[in-house]
Amino acid sequence: MEKISVAVRFRPPAAVDPSPDRIWKVDDNRISLHRPLGTPISGVNFAFDYVFDPSYSNAMVYDLLIKSIIQAAIDGFNGTAFAYGQTSSGKTFTMNGSEEDPGIIPLGVKDVFRRIEMTTDREFLIRVSYMEIYNEEINDLLSFGNQKLPVHESLERGIYVAGLREEIVNCSEQVIELLKLGEANRHFGETNMNARSSRSHTIFRMVIESSARDSMKSGDVSNADAIRVSVLNLVDLAGSERVAKTGAGGARLREGKHINKSLMILGNVINKLSESGKQRGHIPYRDSKLTRILQPALGGNSKTSIICTVAPEEVHVEESRGTLQFASRAKRITNCAQVNEILTDAALLKRQKQEIEELREKLQGSHSEVLEQVILKQRNDMHKSELERERLAMELEKERTKRAALELCIKDQQKKLEDLGSLSTSDYASVSTQKKGFATMFDDTSVSKGEVLRTPNFKPVGDDFVAKRSSSFMELDSSPSLEAFGNTDDEDLWMQLNKGCITDLDMLQVTPDMKCRPLPSFRMPHEPALDEDATTKICHALATECDFNKQQLEALREKCTIMESECTLLKDKKSSLLEALSLSKQENKLIKAENEELVSKLNEEKQKFKELKEDIQRFGMTFVEKTELQVALLTKLKAMSEKIKTLKVPCDV
Repeated sequence: MEKISVAVRFRPPAAVDPSPDRIWKVDDNRISLHRPLGTPISGVNFAFDYVFDPSYSNAMVYDLLIKSIIQAAIDGFNGTAFAYGQTSSGKTFTMNGSEEDPGIIPLGVKDVFRRIEMTTDREFLIRVSYMEIYNEEINDLLSFGNQKLPVHESLERGIYVAGLREEIVNCSEQVIELLKLGEANRHFGETNMNARSSRSHTIFRMVIESSARDSMKSGDVSNADAIRVSVLNLVDLAGSERVAKTGAGGARLREGKHINKSLMILGNVINKLSESGKQRGHIPYRDSKLTRILQPALGGNSKTSIICTVAPEEVHVEESRGTLQFASRAKRITNCAQVNEILTDAALLKRQKQEIEELREKLQGSHSEVLEQVILKQRNDMHKSELERERLAMELEKERTKRAALELCIKDQQKKLEDLGSLSTSDYASVSTQKKGFATMFDDTSVSKGEVLRTPNFKPVGDDFVAKRSSSFMELDSSPSLEAFGNTDDEDLWMQLNKGCITDLDMLQVTPDMKCRPLPSFRMPHEPALDEDATTKICHALATECDFNKQQLEALREKCTIMESECTLLKDKKSSLLEALSLSKQENKLIKAENEELVSKLNEEKQKFKELKEDIQRFGMTFVEKTELQVALLTKLKAMSEKIKTLKVPCDV
């Protein structure tokens, strides 16, 4: 467990206030608010890890606060550094800096590559990305037009932004060029407090991957192919702002609302994390894109440093107090940082091979070598079956796609056949109905040859005269039939026929001298000219094509069934190989245990042999000593016997 490092930085004052009511004072790493006469204001007293006055440069801030995070990122730890504060308090200058005084981001980039050059026992791969959060939407600053990107989470990658462009880089100069490109695409705006105000949060991310060089040659099997993957986030937050001071309106006002909302959610997350375990409750990481992306850095697996920038003017005292309260709460947060290592399959295989090699050396040519060959063969078979299963799965997916397309084509053909059949039936029925209707109409409206209209002579007309409009035969549905009327022309009849217009019947007379002209031939303008043979041929062709497609579909279904059965067999074969592999591993473990037992017995026998050898040596030494003693005694006895002989000779004489 490690606490977050928190520092406060005062920017130079924009204007000197000759008679301020409240001033900030810095005493070592403590900050307090005082009256002009030096009286401290109660309740406004804070302590932090570092407090930087305006005399500190960006390089000094980097050396004291950020350099350790860069080294940790090289060693495999996640690292995050971000600047927080009100607008125009110096956040962007702290993170990006200028040409004369580079900020934390360019200094960190150069430091990363310098440390990589100094690390000779590992190989590195660096990927960088640059994004902004503008109005709660994530935009890619390295790819123009790549906007509104979603945030996802997975077990392998953790929390990441999908679709974000990542560039593989080899030197710091290449990264600086990408930073310039991203700054050109970033959203800036002008307010009353800042001529170039950041209107979005930016996150510059470096993914550092490293692996050991020639670890197998050096004998370090535990770190063979163990890849370290660390993520370094350098964040420049947009500043909180008040509309009364910034004078924002329109788009700037909308941007300010989104900025303040995301910073408020960040403050809520900090508040929850600073509470004790029982009172903490739910932490609202998902309420904002910013807190969601920075979730590992806030109470997670990361080393984190926060730089809170403060404006020293009295007019900004309340905003500065809020910033210091945020920093004080953030100082109570603890993270659990650990090295991120990914052990590849190759590393696992190397470790297993090393263990098998050790067992082979211990057993000295026993049947473990045969078992090893069996295990390797089973692994190769399993790998081949896996590749075959993947190939069959891909082919099966292709066949399913073809089958779906063919089914769709068959449905279209059937729909065309149904539409064509219904169209031909309706056309024949409509034509026959029209012909019958016209025949009936002309039969009902027949007029005697001798009774035709002529120029009116104001003669009286008989009561059996029936008047008919000349356009009534064009409106079969609207004109009343003649049988519906009697042969008396009363006022109601004429009102119906003339739509309310009153006609003087005395103006109409019969002129028998004129001949009736024949009615012109009538043909519906929309009557289709139908060809039954062509329609039959089209239907027959479509039916043939439909049958052919059905046959192809059946063949594809059979093929899919065969492939599915083959896939099932391969799965069964894979499961059997896995079972055999597990049995082999168990046997290997048993052999290893037996070998360890034999080694322990051998060590015991060696110890007994050593003790026996020592006993033999001691016995030999004792034997030699006794032998020498016996020789000495024998020599003395001989000398004594010689002396006795010399003494006995004179006595006998």
